[in-house]
Amino acid sequence: MPVWLVSERACEVTVRIGVVGAGRIGRLHAEVIARRIPDATLVAVADVVSASAEALASELQVESASVAELIASDAIDAVAICTSTDTHVDITIAAAQAGKAVFCEKPISLDLTEVDRALAAVAAAGTPYMVGFNRRFDPAHHSVREAVRSGEVGEVHMARITSRDPSPPPVSYVRVSGGLYVDMMIHDFDMARYVVGSPVVEVFAKGAVRIDPEIGEAGDIDTAMVLLTHANGAFTTIDNSRRATYGYDQRVEVFGSGGMAFSTNPPVHTGSFLGGAGLQGTVIPNFFLERYTDSFRLEWEAFVRYVRDGGPSPVSGADGRAPVAIGLAAGESLRTGQPVALVSGQG
Repeated sequence: MPVWLVSERACEVTVRIGVVGAGRIGRLHAEVIARRIPDATLVAVADVVSASAEALASELQVESASVAELIASDAIDAVAICTSTDTHVDITIAAAQAGKAVFCEKPISLDLTEVDRALAAVAAAGTPYMVGFNRRFDPAHHSVREAVRSGEVGEVHMARITSRDPSPPPVSYVRVSGGLYVDMMIHDFDMARYVVGSPVVEVFAKGAVRIDPEIGEAGDIDTAMVLLTHANGAFTTIDNSRRATYGYDQRVEVFGSGGMAFSTNPPVHTGSFLGGAGLQGTVIPNFFLERYTDSFRLEWEAFVRYVRDGGPSPVSGADGRAPVAIGLAAGESLRTGQPVALVSGQG
């Protein structure tokens, strides 16, 4: 079990966290922990590129360390894994065996066998474990889930999820990303299970290169649609695009016998102008860093409560595994042109 530090100033239990990975997502998580989570303390940052860790640690006034030193430290209760996907499993296993609580960015791995190896180590160690699907904690998306869970939507018939990025990632990233389905749409697979409240039993995927031929040359697609069939009989349609000229487009809708719950894009601000050309409003956020600011904070608050107080994981290992299985099935469906059934319990 973790060792807790009691803050002399607040006389409250504080969860001491080390962040592994000082890239874009690691920096984001480190800054949130250090500046916005009162019941957590950022103790150290590690990265295989020591200069990156040292720079971030200096900025946040914490220690820098090697990955091994951070995991072994008695001054750290929980490890946040924000490194490249191919390293998640080994770091998870090392942290769990060291008795640390683990927060792991999605996806756990691109290989289900490796996912299972990580989850087996976590189960054997009995350590708290949570996967970083931050969109579950977005207040607007969460309200859709709550409308379903409370019964306001009635019997769920279908859901629609839209995720469109403002611009494609570099082709160098596309080549190692694992493909759109397990890189970009994996968030939407998780959201489908979350808002509908039912596992996925079948996947039918279509995809094309409509934006950048180099993405196709790298073996991926940039435009995709997927139809999911849930165990409760509901359907979810998901559309993804790597380029939306108007900003970062994120919408969720669930329709049922009692009505419809939905979330839309928030404006950058609430000001408008009415003139001869009509009503002119504001644009939507340009990327996830702006769109999901609150969700990252709420995600970390949930993790800290879970580690400190116990109970079920807010986003369990099984929750982390299912979107990977769905994403791999979507890739198979794209290749074969046929729907792919998921083994019971996988989706």
